[in-house]
Amino acid sequence: MKAAWFESFGAAASVLVIGEQPEPKPAMGEVLVKLVTTGVNPSDVKKRAGAFPNLLDGGFVIPHSDGAGVIEAVGEGVDTARIGERVFVYQAQYGRRFGTAAEYVALDSVRAPRLPDNASFEVGACIGIPIMTAHRCVFADGPVAGQTLVVTGGAGRVGYYAIQWAKSAGATVVATASNADDEATCRALGADHVVNHREQGWGDALLACTGGHRVDRVVDVEFGANLPEVLKFIRTGGTIATYSSTVVKEPKLPFMQMMFMDLTLRMVIVYAMPEEAKMQAIADTCRMLEQGKLQHRIAYDLPFEEMAKAHELIERGGFGGCVIVHTG
Repeated sequence: MKAAWFESFGAAASVLVIGEQPEPKPAMGEVLVKLVTTGVNPSDVKKRAGAFPNLLDGGFVIPHSDGAGVIEAVGEGVDTARIGERVFVYQAQYGRRFGTAAEYVALDSVRAPRLPDNASFEVGACIGIPIMTAHRCVFADGPVAGQTLVVTGGAGRVGYYAIQWAKSAGATVVATASNADDEATCRALGADHVVNHREQGWGDALLACTGGHRVDRVVDVEFGANLPEVLKFIRTGGTIATYSSTVVKEPKLPFMQMMFMDLTLRMVIVYAMPEEAKMQAIADTCRMLEQGKLQHRIAYDLPFEEMAKAHELIERGGFGGCVIVHTG
């Protein structure tokens, strides 16, 4: 099968190899998926760059956790009726070497849920990390109906879906954005208010939007950098759910201030979510997809030969939407 892989850490153009690898066979409890798309996420490029030094101890790695395609074969213990089923794939390269940057992937059948018929394979490649991360951030600490929830970086890959999850569940949503286009995107998704997080003291501006009422929860894309502003507008007993802290990689916490505010700090990563939370995210996502209630944004849709470019785009940033690569 055609595949992309790396045998050493480094820049995408230097270490990503495109060539032929043996087609996998599904083991007991597994399905073999012929992939149509693979999704590229920040965790994928960080792994390739060397964020996990032991990753290559077992040999070369075919990257990427997300993707979508059709089940072509099943292993022992899996209903043969699943053959021909359209599916999305998540967590494919977590705790194992071979992910979705290939024509085929064999993995646990649980990690290949059915993709609703009205959802494209391109959308399927966005579910695993972007949509499920957003779902966990919004709902991990209970219902949000009637609450006010802030989504920082609302036009980003995760924030884009977090706004939609929160609005669909009855929350008032305040988003942050850095330019007029992103503000328009956030408002189109349902954000009730939008403030510019590039402006100094944006936390005060956000508090003004709420009429001085502090917010219940924050879904945060830049925890370390944003924390001083977030503390201006989050209420006592509030929750910060964060999935990234790229600018300030090792934040220093104002412990006493946060303790006396009785704050809950939740770190979110799809791989470590409880299985029950994963299943709930999948069920809710499929329901919303079937009802046509989720908007999507594919920023780049690239051919397989441009796998290195896909990684470079994620590293460069500066745009909203998902990056996917066609495996066919």
